[in-house]
Formats: sequence, C-alpha cells, structure tokens
Amino acid sequence: MLAAKRQGLCRNQHMQQPFRRHFLTFTGLALGLMTGGGAHAEDGAGAASSVSPSLSVSGFGTVGLVHASERHADFTSSVLKKHGAGATRRWSADVDTRLGLQLDLALSKRWSAVLQVVSEQDLDNSYRPRVEWANIKYQATPELALRVGRMALPMFLAAEYRKVGYIYPWVRPPVEAYGSMPFTSGDGADVNYRWSLGPLRNVSQVFYGYADVGLGKPRRAYGRHITGLANTSDWGALSVRASVIDTEATTDIGIALFDAFDAFGPAGAALTRAYAIDHKRYSVASLGVNYDPGRWFAMAEASRSITHSLLGATRSVYASAGWRQGSFTPYLTWARVHATSATNDPGLPLAGLPPALAARGAALNQILNGILATIPEQTSSSAGVRWDLGTNMALKLQYDRVTPHRGSRGTLINQTPGFVSGRTTHVASVALDFVY
Repeated sequence: MLAAKRQGLCRNQHMQQPFRRHFLTFTGLALGLMTGGGAHAEDGAGAASSVSPSLSVSGFGTVGLVHASERHADFTSSVLKKHGAGATRRWSADVDTRLGLQLDLALSKRWSAVLQVVSEQDLDNSYRPRVEWANIKYQATPELALRVGRMALPMFLAAEYRKVGYIYPWVRPPVEAYGSMPFTSGDGADVNYRWSLGPLRNVSQVFYGYADVGLGKPRRAYGRHITGLANTSDWGALSVRASVIDTEATTDIGIALFDAFDAFGPAGAALTRAYAIDHKRYSVASLGVNYDPGRWFAMAEASRSITHSLLGATRSVYASAGWRQGSFTPYLTWARVHATSATNDPGLPLAGLPPALAARGAALNQILNGILATIPEQTSSSAGVRWDLGTNMALKLQYDRVTPHRGSRGTLINQTPGFVSGRTTHVASVALDFVY
C-alpha cells in the first residue's frame, strides 16, 4: 500500500496559473478521453477497453519549524519564498511547511490523468494553492509513454518528488543544489521510454515546453523553448540519473536598473547586454548517483548551471549517507555551491563625468554589484535523524552549518546592512512528514 502511494505521488510538476482554469482543463480532457477518445483509441485493444475508469485521492504534507542563528538574513529552502528563519523571525514555520492533494484518474489501461495542488509560502507571502501537476498520459506500449500538460522538468535526482518530504531522508533537499532554481516544472509534452541493456534498466525522457513563474507581484520569469533530456539507469541497488535542460529565459527583474544604464550611452548599453535577463540562454546539467541496498544509503549529485545574465553561472555538489537501524535513520550531508561567473563588476566608467552623473553612475554600479553578490557561494554540513513513526509518517530532526563565502550571501535571503559573508549560520530544524 505504501509503495502504491509513493508511486502515485512521484509523477510530474509546477507553474502559477489560476487554479480554476487548470482544474477545468484537466476535467474536460479527462471526461473527453473517458467518453470518447480513450475508448476509440483502444477499439482493437480487447480487454483494455473494458477497464472501468477509477479515481484515487492521495496527499502529502510537511509541518516544519526552523531556527537560524543569523540576525541579518533569512535561511530558507528556496529563493521563491518571501522570508524564512533568522532576520525576519528567529523561528519560522514557513521554510518547509506545505500541504499537497493529488487526484489520479485511471481512464483505461492506456489512458490516465493526474492533478496535484500544493499550498506553501510563495514570494507574495501567500499560501494560495497552486497547480503543480496537471497532465494526461498515454501508455502507447509497456515501454513507451507520452504525456501532455504540466510536469516536472527532467533534472536532478529528486525532480519528481522534491515536494514530498516523506520520500527523502532529510528535512529538505540540499539548498545548494535545489534552492536556487527559477524553473522546476513546465507546461508541454514529454516522451518516456523504458529499455534494458543486460542487467541495466533504463528510462529515457525527452521534454519540450515552456514555464511561467511568479516572482512576487507583478514580476514574473518566463522560460521559452525548454528542451530537456534525462536518463535514469538502475542496476540492483544502484541508480544513476543524468540530465540536461536548456531554455530561453526572460524576466522583468532589473528593468529599471538597465533603463538607467542605457541612459549612459554605449558603456551602459554594454552592461545591459551582459546582464539583463532578456531572452538569455539558461542551461542546467546534472549527474546524480544513489546506492541503497536497504540497511544504508549513499548518494551524491553534481550540477552546473550557465547563463550570461544576472543569474550568473554556478557549480554545485552534495554527498549524503545514512544508516537505517529499526525505525531510525541517522544521516550526514555535505554540500557546496560555487559561482563560476563574476560576482562583481567595475560597472560604468566614472572618470570625467560631471559630479551629478558620476554620483548616479556610482549608485547604479553599487546596485549591480549588490545583485551579482546574490549568485551563491556557500558550503554547508548537516547531521540529522529520521524516525519513521508508521507506514505513512516520519519525524525528522536536522542541524545545519551554513557558511556563505567570497562576499556572497549564499542561499540566504533578505540580508540587511549588518550581514557579513563568511559568518556561519547555525540552523536547527524539526519536520513531521506524512502521506495519506
């Protein structure tokens, strides 16, 4: 029963469109398939057309509480959150708390649909429910499946289940790898193909689509022409996942800054071309390994993101291991993210400018470098324990030492003038994860 729940929960993902629109779209497609398309597609499939449609309801959630020692910035699990623990408040329930509901509709042996809605804090400081998954799946053959709708982008080990805390061992996935991604899901279509090579079982995935993510009203980020490739290989207890994703990213972050730069002529226009997030290529490649023979597990993942804009370019890596003893699983994690692009820039040349223009240019340069300093440079180490209270509930305790480097704020947010890069933040977390 638990395995069935996990399988049902681990499928596709996210964007911010009105809930009603997606619910009606999902319902209309599902009913259309049920009453016509599904049966017609399987007229020659014999028993497949005689399967009665069925609807299952499941869900998941996390109730978490986090304390951070930093008083001049917030620790949080994602840059897409309004605030966290630290400067805003010493203890925060917003870092990890979420609630999700999922509907799985089996229309026939070939056709199925899924709708998932999640409520968690966003950049508007709202817990407004958002549609995370909404897609239709056609199982063309036992090996080949096609999906259309909203789904997780094919990247990282935990791409399909990063919202479901009960599935992974930690309180949260390492923020150095998972916390800074502007796009994690998209609307489009994908193809999944299962194939074997001797004892090696593989699932290859190709995705094409787009993404639209809210960054706090009225700002948004857009990913156009998203192309994703991924392959997961399993050999006994060993699982290896490789992925690459590429998109054309655009956002209105910094528009006023770059308009001001453009007023300084060619030098300002050059800075706009270098850093404005306007139809800029953004790519992420990752390689993850997980070995889990049952009594213990060890996993590691490395990724590289590249974009010639304010988002910068980074490399991240983490490694984690744990030992299961009865209902308890103690674990250790080490993670690092390193900026491979410039985190500062000389900006506008100020020599020879009239005093008023020079002062304005200096202010613009300071704003630019303040934004570049948000490209994360950070190392963390964590220790925790998971206590499985039953077949569908786990209590986790975790301690993190988080240290930004080289003038960066790391993955912290909401820094104040008293923030000092290089100072270690001590984070204590407790989380209750559940599925139902």
